[in-house]
This record gives sequence, structure tokens and C-alpha cells, in this order.
Amino acid sequence: MQKPFYDKTFKLGVLGGGQLGKMLIQEAVNLNINVCVLEPAADAPCSKLAAEFTVGSITDFDTVYQFGKDKNVLTIEIENVNIEALKQLQKEGVKVFPTPEIIEIIQDKGLQKEFYTQHNIPTAPYFLIENKEALNNYIQQFPFAQKLRKGGYDGKGVQLLKSKSDLNKAFDAPCVLEQLVDFEKELAVIVARNEKGEVATFPVVEMEFNPTANLVEFLFSPANVNETISSNARAIAVKIAEAFNLVGILAVELFLLKDGSILVNEVAPRPHNSGHQTIEGNIVSQYAQHLRSILNMPLGNTDIVMPSVMVNILGEEGYTGAAKYEGLDACLNTSGVYIHLYGKTETKPFRKMGHVTITDKNLENAKEKAYFVKQTLKCKA
Repeated sequence: MQKPFYDKTFKLGVLGGGQLGKMLIQEAVNLNINVCVLEPAADAPCSKLAAEFTVGSITDFDTVYQFGKDKNVLTIEIENVNIEALKQLQKEGVKVFPTPEIIEIIQDKGLQKEFYTQHNIPTAPYFLIENKEALNNYIQQFPFAQKLRKGGYDGKGVQLLKSKSDLNKAFDAPCVLEQLVDFEKELAVIVARNEKGEVATFPVVEMEFNPTANLVEFLFSPANVNETISSNARAIAVKIAEAFNLVGILAVELFLLKDGSILVNEVAPRPHNSGHQTIEGNIVSQYAQHLRSILNMPLGNTDIVMPSVMVNILGEEGYTGAAKYEGLDACLNTSGVYIHLYGKTETKPFRKMGHVTITDKNLENAKEKAYFVKQTLKCKA
């Protein structure tokens, strides 16, 4: 029988020590859970908060295996981890959520796409190619989003190929060629599932992306969609979670097409940028829900407490070095503004340095405040 999470000897291991891990620890403290982190960067956001902080590679078999041996449960805050070590630990009785088999699919965008096809989950038409030369076979079917099968993150590893003239900037590696779809909006749903099989979804949110960095710039909760679209989006998220036999949370990014249909873009089996606003905006946060899921507790109420907008604080273009923030006082002097700085000491262009959640009884008012925050709060060097 597994010891309770509040036992002083219980250890929850997290692979990755960035901002997602930091916010997970902040929730874990409320339940007196000992969170132990493995992270390659000694000054990562989790370094000052973890009960145990181990500096080491999360992609090295021996390092991950040795770290995980004495943990009761292991989870991730980034997918780029050593799968084989997690499989071995799982064989030896360590609970690993999400399972290594899920992470293995998520690490490879080609396997992700094939998973959707196998389980009749709607997604944009795609082709799998091995190298740049293979693009010549698809010239007549441009435009595409070319996505590296492995290694992409935060908008990196994605290239838009609109015509033959774009071939010079194409990746020369195994890729997914995803046909561009004429979408109305980009949406996201976070779904949670525990070991008992209980499932809960958060309300659908709407995302606006920075066109230069291909990163979320604004997130609106709730999304401005009708109940049919909302129900369909949540049902797709549940279908994916159950197809994976997921334990934990899963962020599902979606395209809403102009005819009202929905396609899955990508998924992430961990806390996600599209759920940051839940800390202040929902009854339970995505971080608390992830803990509830992987520790097999009852899932929390995901209802919206107040409409909210999330703004990412990105490093300003042209600045690299020790992070300095401008406009903090003006933003903090605005009602309903909650600032989260991640503790990253060095900034560089478009690096995620923090986020701000703005809550208001009226979503349009929250949006106005969010645009003010975006113009006012700057991270420079």
C-alpha cells in the first residue's frame, strides 16, 4: 500500500525545474508534499523552493534512474526526458505519470499525428518526411507548417512554407508537413484524469499568438464560443485523455475552423501555458489539479471564478543579460492584476520570463487592462 502524500517520507519527483515546476511546488506546499526536482541548471526557478534540488541531466539514463529510485511518484514539467530510465523505474514499482509510453508519443510530433489518426481524433491533413529533399514531392500541395518531429518547443522547430520560394528556410530533418488550415480561432482545453478514471475538463480558453515568436501573447478565459463548440472541444480533450489512459493533466491545443468544426493541433501531458490563468481565475488551478490527478485524489471543481486574461512576459527584442523589469508599479496599481515572475536571472528576446493574470467581472474590461499591462510591463537587460 502506498504511503499517503502527507507522510514526511513521501517524495514526489519532478523532472525539470523551470517555471511550471515552480508553480507546481507552490501548490504542493499547501498539502505539505515534499517535491524533489532534477534539473540541469543550478539557478533554475525551482532551485530555491524544492525540498530536494538535484543538478543533473534529465536526458541521461543513469542520472534519471538514480534520481527516481527513491521517489514514490515521478512526474514531468518538460517532455524532453529519458524515456528508457522512466520505463525501468516503472517496472521497479515507481509510479510515473504521465507514463513513459505517453511521453514517448509526445516527444515525436509524427507519432502524435499517427496517434490521432489511429483513434479517429480530428487533426489537420499531414505527411511525414525524412529530409528536406522530400519536400519536392509536395510542391503542388503548399502551404504547409513544417514541424520538426523531435526537439521543438515554445514555437521553435516550426517553419511556415507558403510556396516553393520558402524551401531555402526549410528544416533538413525528419518532420511533419501539416497542411495549413483556414481557422477562425485557436482554442485550448485542459483535461485531468486520475487513476480511478475520473475525468474533469477546464472551460475552453482562446489564445492569441505573437506572430514573430509563435508564442502565446494573450489568453482569454472563457473563450468567446458557443456552447456547442465548447462541448465539442471538451469532448475531444476527454477522448484523447482516455485513449492515452492518461493519469495527470493534458493540455489540448485546437483549431476552430470557420465552419465550426474543430481540429487538434498538439497536446502536452503536463501543466501548460494555456492554463496559467487558472491560479486566480478558476476554483482549482491546473497545478492543484495535476497533483490531485497523479496522487489519485478527487478532482477539483474547474469552474471559472471570474473571467480572466493571461499575458506572457517575454524578454524584449534587442536585450540579452541580467533581467530588469519596467512598469511593475503601474501594473500592480491596477485592480485585478496578478504578476508572476519566474525567477530567471537572464533575459533574451522572447524568453518566457513570467506571466500576468488579469481578472475582472467583465472580460472586456480585463482585456483592456491586459493591453495596458502588455504595453507597460517590459523585461530588459
